[in-house]
Amino acid sequence: MGVKIGVLALQGDVGEHIAAFRECLADRPGSTVVQVRRVADLADLDALAIPGGESTTISRLIGKNGLYEPLIEFAGGVFATCAGMVLIADRVDDPRVRTLGLIPMHVARNAFGRQINSRETLLNIAGLTDPFRAVFIRAPAATEVGSGVEVLARIPEGIVVVRHGRHMAFAFHPELGGDLRLHRTFLEGLGI
Repeated sequence: MGVKIGVLALQGDVGEHIAAFRECLADRPGSTVVQVRRVADLADLDALAIPGGESTTISRLIGKNGLYEPLIEFAGGVFATCAGMVLIADRVDDPRVRTLGLIPMHVARNAFGRQINSRETLLNIAGLTDPFRAVFIRAPAATEVGSGVEVLARIPEGIVVVRHGRHMAFAFHPELGGDLRLHRTFLEGLGI
């Protein structure tokens, strides 16, 4: 049976997530990856990616498109990267961002500083045998996590990979660079 993955397509690196999940599902006949812009687009999804971009803009567009409650009530797993990590948290350091509250954690936007402080690094992540090349672009970081949140990686700037039930959040962009181990880890965690 096919799998249906959605990518929130309001702003940010949507195409990269679509390509990554399509490659992960290439051997699953009938599987699709679709853009999500409206409430109706959430129907029958097994999982949803919330991509990186600009968290205040994405927050505003979620509200404008009437997606807050449907995203909060979404029954599938959520794969949140960079700005997505900000949005999936229950607390953030910027009052302009309305969060979804799906993972009990506090996230600092732009924890790495300005754009010039963006960088790539080899990151050790629990569950992966080899380091992952992580691309941090004006990245957030979790400063604290609540009960039931599994911290999978941290660096001096803060916590950069977490798992909470069926959801995973990353301070960086795992969809860049062609390494699909984290996408596959997420899907395996959902039984896909």
